[in-house]
Amino acid sequence: MGLGDYLGLPFFQHALIAATLVAITCGLIGPFVITRGAAFAVHGVAEMSFTSAVAGLVWLHDPVLGALLGSIVMAGAIGLLGARQRERDSAIGVTLAFGLGVGIFLLGHYHGSIGSAYSILFGQILGISDDQLWLLLGVAGGVLITMLLIYRRLFFASIDPEVAEARGVRVRAIGLVFLLILSLTVTEAAQIVGTLLVLSLAITPAAAALRLSARPVAVAVFSIVFALIAADGGLLLNTQAENVSPSVFVTSISFGIYLIARVGGHWLRGRRSRPPAALGPTGP
Repeated sequence: MGLGDYLGLPFFQHALIAATLVAITCGLIGPFVITRGAAFAVHGVAEMSFTSAVAGLVWLHDPVLGALLGSIVMAGAIGLLGARQRERDSAIGVTLAFGLGVGIFLLGHYHGSIGSAYSILFGQILGISDDQLWLLLGVAGGVLITMLLIYRRLFFASIDPEVAEARGVRVRAIGLVFLLILSLTVTEAAQIVGTLLVLSLAITPAAAALRLSARPVAVAVFSIVFALIAADGGLLLNTQAENVSPSVFVTSISFGIYLIARVGGHWLRGRRSRPPAALGPTGP
C-alpha cells in the first residue's frame, strides 16, 4: 500500500489527528518543562500513567481513560507533597516507586490480550478508537485554553518565582495548574510513543528549540514545529516499514532534530559573537 492509500483509511486519519494534537500540546509546554526543571516530573508522570493505564485496562477496559484519571491524581500528589523542586523530586521518587509496584501487581492480574499491555509501554497510535480520539481532542483543547489563560503568569513564575510572588502572582497555584496540564499532556503523548519514550515529545523538541533562540515566542514556535515533524513524520514513515513501531521513527526524528539544532545553535552563536570585519583604509 502507498501513502495515498493509508491517508484514505479512517484508522490512519485518526492516528494523524491524534499525533498532531499531541505534538502541539507537547511543543507548547516543553519549554516550561525545561525552564522549571520539571524533566523528572515528566518521567514520573509517564511511569505512573503506566500504573493507571493498567488499572483502567483491568477495571474499566479503557487504558486511555485510566491513564488520564491517574494523571490527575499524580499531579495533585506531586503538587501537595512537594512545593520546592528538591521536595518535588523526592515526592515523585517515592510515589513512582510505589506506583510501579502497584502497576506490576495489577498487570499480573490482567488476563486479556498481551498486545494491550504492550501498547501501554510502547504506544499504539494506530489503534486509536473514535471515543479515544474525542477524549484526546477534549484534553488537548482544555490544555491549550488553559495555557492561553495562564501563559504570561506561568512564564513570569517560571523565570523568577520570587519576584513573581512579590508582584502578586499566585506561584503555588500556577504551579499546581501547570502540573495538571503537564500530566494530561504526558498521558496524551504516551498514546503515541508509550510511557517509556514519552520524553522524546515532551522534552526533546523544546530542548532543540532552546538551542536556536532565547525569545519565548520563537522557542514556542520552534518547539511545536519540531514536535509536529517528529510525531507526524514518524507516523508517515511507518507506512514504509510496517514491521517497525511508529514510536521508533518518532523518537529517532526527534533526536535527529535535537542534534541538528545543537550544531546549528553553536554555529549561530559563533556568528553572533564574531566581531565585524575591520574597515580598510579610506584615505586617498
